[in-house]
Order: sequence, then C-alpha cells, then structure tokens
Amino acid sequence: MTTTTSPSDRQDSPPGRKTAFIRFLDAVEWLGNLLPHPITLFALFAIGVVILSGIASYFGLSVADPRPVGAAGRAPDGVIEVFNLMSGDGLRMIVTSLVKNFTGFAPLGTVLVALLGVAIAEHSGLLSAAVRGLVLQASKRTVTVIVVFAGIISNTASELGYVVLIPLAAMIFHSLGRHPLAGLAAAFAGVSGGYSANLLLGTVDPLLSGITESAAHMIDPNYSVGPEVNWYFMIISTFLITAVGSWVTMKIVEPKLGKYDPSEASVDLTQDKVGSLSDAEKRGLKYAGLAVLGVSAVLALTVVPEWGVLRNPETGLVAGSPFLKGIVSLILVFFAIPGFVYGKVVGTMKNDRDVIDAMAKSMNSMGMYIVLVFFAAQFVAFFKITNLGTIFAVLGADTLQSIGLTGPLLFLFFIMMCGFVNLMLGSASAQWAVTAPIFVPMLMLLGYAPEVIQAAYRIGDSVTNVITPMMSYFGLIITFAARYKKNLGMGTLIATMIPYSIFFMIGWTALFFLWVFAFGLPVGPGAATYYGG
Repeated sequence: MTTTTSPSDRQDSPPGRKTAFIRFLDAVEWLGNLLPHPITLFALFAIGVVILSGIASYFGLSVADPRPVGAAGRAPDGVIEVFNLMSGDGLRMIVTSLVKNFTGFAPLGTVLVALLGVAIAEHSGLLSAAVRGLVLQASKRTVTVIVVFAGIISNTASELGYVVLIPLAAMIFHSLGRHPLAGLAAAFAGVSGGYSANLLLGTVDPLLSGITESAAHMIDPNYSVGPEVNWYFMIISTFLITAVGSWVTMKIVEPKLGKYDPSEASVDLTQDKVGSLSDAEKRGLKYAGLAVLGVSAVLALTVVPEWGVLRNPETGLVAGSPFLKGIVSLILVFFAIPGFVYGKVVGTMKNDRDVIDAMAKSMNSMGMYIVLVFFAAQFVAFFKITNLGTIFAVLGADTLQSIGLTGPLLFLFFIMMCGFVNLMLGSASAQWAVTAPIFVPMLMLLGYAPEVIQAAYRIGDSVTNVITPMMSYFGLIITFAARYKKNLGMGTLIATMIPYSIFFMIGWTALFFLWVFAFGLPVGPGAATYYGG
C-alpha cells in the first residue's frame, strides 16, 4: 500500500520550518507516488529489455568474455553479444519460455513452501502469543530491549510485528508511564529497521537467495545460493540491532519526546489495556516449546553426528549437505509441528481441516505476490537471455577497475545506494529483483561472492525502511501513532525514526566490514567471501 498525505495532514511541521531532510523525504514521497504499481513496473521493465536488446543488437554492442577458457557458460568465441529479442528467434524464445520463466523462478516455490509452515504457526495463534508473552513479561528496565528484540524476531512472520507488536509496544510503554510513541518507535525500529536480522530463517531468506542465484548464473551457471547463506551474519546482526535500537530509544528518542501528555491523544486511552496471556495460551506455549525441542532434537540427529543422514553423502560434511539444500523443507516442519501442537492445546486447531484452512488462507494472501513474480521472472529471464545483464556487469566492473574502486570500500557505496533506492522502491524483493541482475554479476567479476553481496544489500534495504513513505506499512504505523498524538503527520514519525536509520546504517555497516573483511568470517554456512571464477 502506498501512502499519500495531504498538506493538511502535516501539521507537525509549521510552514517554512521543515528541515532540509524532511523536505527531501517529501520529494521522495512525491517521486515514489509517480512510480506505477510494482507489477506494472516489472511489466514495463520486461518490455524495456526487449526493446533495448533490439537497439543494442543493431549497434553491435558486445564485450570480451572475462571468464576463463573452459569455464561453464563462457561464450564459444570469447565475445558476449546481445541476443535480440525483437528478432524472429527472439519472439519464438519469448513465446516458448514465458511459462518456464515463471515456474522456474527460484523464489516462487521456496517462499510458498516455507510459508505453509509459518501459516500454521501464525493462524494457530502461536506466533502472536509468543511475541506477547515475550514482551509482557519484561521488566520496566528491560522492556525496551525486549521490544526491539521481539520486533526483529517477529520478521519470521511478515505481518505479525506490524499488526501485533507495534501497537502492543505503545500500550505497554503507556501503561509503564513512559511515552507510548517511544514504545511504538522501538518496535518499529526492530520490525522494519532490523528487517534482515534474525535468529531464525524466514520466508524472506529463500526469496532473496533465489533472486541472487538467478543473477549469479549470468557469470557462473552452476553457482548455488541457499536460503541459509547469510544466517551467521543475521544472528550477530540481531544482537547489534537490539543493542543499537535500545540505546537510540533510551538516549535519543525518549528524551526528545519528553513526558507524555494524555491530552494529546485522539482517542480515549482509559480502555487501552494490555491483556495478559490466558492460562490456555500459557499451556499452549509450554507444549509448543516442548514440540520445538523435539523437532530440534530430531533435526540435530540428522546432521550433527558423523553418521547423520542429512550430511553430504560424498564428503560427510555439513557444507553442501541435503540439510542445507533442503532448509526450506525444514523451515516448514519447524513451524508447522509446534504451531499445530499449540493450536490443539488452545483449541484453535482441532483437526486436519483447520491446518489446511490455515495453509489456504496464507496462499490466498499471496495472490498479489504470485502476479508480481510472473512479471519479475520475465524481466530477470529476459535480462539473462539477452546477455544485457552480463554486458552491463562487465562494463561496470571495467569502469570501477579503471577508477581504482575495487576494494572493500566499494561495499560502502553499494550499501548507501541500496538504502537510497529503498526510499522509492520499498519492497525488498522488488528492489533486489531489479538491482541484483546488474550488481551481483558486476561485483562477482570484481572478485566478491554473491553471498557477501546479498548480505550488503540487506543492510541498505533495511536501514531506511523506517523513514520511507514507500514502505507498505508506513500508513498503518501513522494510524497507530495518531492514537497517542492527534494531528500527527508523516514528518513527526520520520523525524522520530531518523536516529534509528542513521545509527543502524553506521553500526551495521561497521559490523559488516569487521565481520567480513577484518575477521574474515563467513556470512553463512558454507558461504564464500570471494569469488574466484
């Protein structure tokens, strides 16, 4: 959902007194609203690639293939030329490949399979009860840390944090005598600003890795990028974002907001109560926790012992094992079983039909995503078929080499660019589907592995989520905030969230450079830092 605000909605910033940054973001919102729907955008991109291939082919655009002789996918004569989709052969290619492009798009199946398990845990009430229990049991001293941490964890189920945790955090802060907008901001920072940090793999991981793998195939057709490739970096990032988000809330945001005046509220807050977990919910969480331990123990037996059945049958190692290659199937099991156990205990799931209904409801909500994937898949496939992605990558890599910008510092500019693009194209998958076909092969040619490139992208994509009006839940957050401050406009919310964006960018980027380049640690299981061709 795209949010627009009229001048009358922005009473938080008197005329002539807006900061330059707020005026800049107003311009970003205006420009973003000029963009068509993401589905239309991908359809136009796909058509544009077809037209561009015809023009580039007419002028004979080509580059020398940088891959070594004998490498998979290397052009037979060592020259990469544009394949013209406006030709007869091109038209035949388009007609015969539309279905294959769609069904073969890696993120489609993996996301839908993972979502089936998450759906059971979500619709049974397990995820909501777990987040509420985590936050409600926090002491007044630790509640800020718990709220930010719970926001990060809630990203496993995309809507949970926005719909449940953010309004809940505002209520809890208000009940503790603290400013409710500080609670809302802390939760928003964890849910949205820390979008790519987590202790668990969720539906976004196979989504992004599938796009990354498709882009990597332009340089190396055999390169594999699994959903787990950023897991180590995600885990350590969870603690960083929790610490930074909590510090910003307590040291910057809350002092700036000051003491809350209930008269500023737009609704009656006397009934704004935070309900505790019922005995049934507590009992359900207990049995669901036992189910999690049981599932974890079984999964551990398949991979931890040397004889584990899901280890690599050829090497006996975890790297390249069926366990990692089938991580999406394991995500399904990990969420489905505890979710059903919880539902059975509390009565929200009585039989197999309730499980099926939960899965079906989640699939119903994916209609827009499936349509978007159809056009995104055509754009990515056309970019690959025409060789335009590889050619642009080679030209871009040559340009960066000519100016000497090939070292780790390159990633600083890449992260900042991703953060800027995110201000206007708020969807993580949509933005990556557009930029990955260019930047993944380009940075691979400069010697960096797709896993590291994706980790850097996820930083830039996350840190500006909290200040972009293009983020799909931005309007919902304003609605929640307006309960506690009438006439609250976009400017107030953005001004409140700017410190998070700044310190997340600084801290997360610093962690990336330390983790990857200073300490030489992998960003995930079996993930390489450098690509050797």
